[in-house]
Amino acid sequence: MLQTLVNAWKIADLRKKMIYTALIILIFRIGSAIPVPFTDIGEAGIIGDPNAGTFMNYLAMMTGDAFTYGTIFAMSITPYINSSIIMQLLAVAIPALERLQKEGEEGRKKIASITRFVTIGLGLLQSTAYYFYLRSQGYLVKDATGADFTGFAAVFQAIVIILCFTAGTALIMWLGERINEKGIGNGISMILFAGIVSRIPTLITTLFGPENGYIRLGGPYYFLSPFVAICLILMIAFIVWMDNAERRIPVQYAKRVVGRKMYGGQSTHIPIKVNMSGVMPVIFASSILSLPPTIEMFVGSNLKEDGFWKGFFGIFAYDHWAYSIIYFIFIIAFAYFYASIQYNPIEMSKNIRDNGGSIPGIRPGEPTSRYISKILNRMTLLGALLLSIVALFPILFSQISSFFLNMWNEGATMNVSLGGTSIIILVGVALETVKQLESQMMMRHYKGFLD
Repeated sequence: MLQTLVNAWKIADLRKKMIYTALIILIFRIGSAIPVPFTDIGEAGIIGDPNAGTFMNYLAMMTGDAFTYGTIFAMSITPYINSSIIMQLLAVAIPALERLQKEGEEGRKKIASITRFVTIGLGLLQSTAYYFYLRSQGYLVKDATGADFTGFAAVFQAIVIILCFTAGTALIMWLGERINEKGIGNGISMILFAGIVSRIPTLITTLFGPENGYIRLGGPYYFLSPFVAICLILMIAFIVWMDNAERRIPVQYAKRVVGRKMYGGQSTHIPIKVNMSGVMPVIFASSILSLPPTIEMFVGSNLKEDGFWKGFFGIFAYDHWAYSIIYFIFIIAFAYFYASIQYNPIEMSKNIRDNGGSIPGIRPGEPTSRYISKILNRMTLLGALLLSIVALFPILFSQISSFFLNMWNEGATMNVSLGGTSIIILVGVALETVKQLESQMMMRHYKGFLD
């Protein structure tokens, strides 16, 4: 990987793209440190609030701690991700959007334009919810008497805060699109990658800090902290193995005579990746599960403790047993959804037959289509199960470690900020970016058949 980066740096065109991407990421990190006017969260951040809950930890991870301190990029790229999910689901249900997808480049531009408007709408919704949460927790600037603003001052304060958060959403969406056009890698993925990487020093300090790191607390922490570090390394190795694993469908092309020359007669294969959907099922599942807690931020103070809605929103708490089950189901569902978009067994079978090929032992046409479909379903299920293991492991580990820590000291917990979702994103984005660099270097070094 490092050698690929060094080789890419030697090529002027790729070096410009890498520098451009780095500058965009630098702008993102600067914006993640600029607080929004009229907010007063403090150095501890929202995560230091015992009422924040694990949902806030998730948002802090997705935004690179921008959410924790109420900065202009507090919403980060999550509204854009949710908007993309909505548009892709609607494209399956609404014929007009499906026709736009099939219109080529012009259709994709129209869908992208609609996605931007939906992103702004979701950003406005989430920003409003975040404002009400900040207000309910006392994180807003007070007047001279130490009380909350009232009347026109309160309205002006609310408008400024909400519009700043929404503008941050629009700006970060634009930055991601600039990476897609002039940089390296996928814009959304690179911004998520930068945010998660920025939290790694915090994780190391949390585990092995000289003053208040977990390992300094002694007892079970002394053994759990190195165990967490070892698990992270093993998870990275597991994800790399999973990302490179593939099932190869053999294809035999018959010999054919064209004029005085003979073509074909070669054996090749169709590679079907085990993790064909990458990290997107996990990101989409996490984003969908973040919507109920966002709604709860609007109405949380008005809910009865023993009421139905309080219990309903409690299901989507990170430490609730039902959350893991729903999370698992969503990962499986989105994995199949993405597989159906990426691969069309009927089209693949038709292309093989039209090029004079066949799968050994399988008749061309519908039998080939059914065979490919069966393999795709198996690979999708296997890949989704492997993704689920990585995504759910931190949740299960948190529950088990809390149980043993409570036996040692009641109320003791171990909160590790880098979970399975973030590791999948980190490794997936790194591997995908390196592959993109390798493919671009290969195109530049390929001389062609005319030389």
